[in-house]
Amino acid sequence: MKTLCIILGSFSLTLGIIGIFVPLLPTTPFLLLTAALYFKASPRLYQWLLSQKRLGPYIRNYRENKAIPLRAKITSLLLMWGTMLYCIFFLIPLIWVKVLLFVIAAGVTYHILSFKTLKK
Repeated sequence: MKTLCIILGSFSLTLGIIGIFVPLLPTTPFLLLTAALYFKASPRLYQWLLSQKRLGPYIRNYRENKAIPLRAKITSLLLMWGTMLYCIFFLIPLIWVKVLLFVIAAGVTYHILSFKTLKK
């Protein structure tokens, strides 16, 4: 079971890192899943993850403050809406898919804005 948690955690970590660069792939949820899986399987990997300069703050900010930095909120919303609007107006021909994408973007926006803003 520990090996499975490590494998799934590593896969989730990979998706989280990709999510830093791909607007529609969320980073924090994948990193939180990685942290939970590593915590269960290997305290050493869990501590390694928390000590990472770039990845650790995502987990610590969420776990300790239930907050997202203002820059992360702005960046994620701008990238998400830019991608969604491009898809809606230029790529997707079906109206129901356009409406679905808009509703998803609105829901994600509400979710992101519902978190406190971490002041740095």
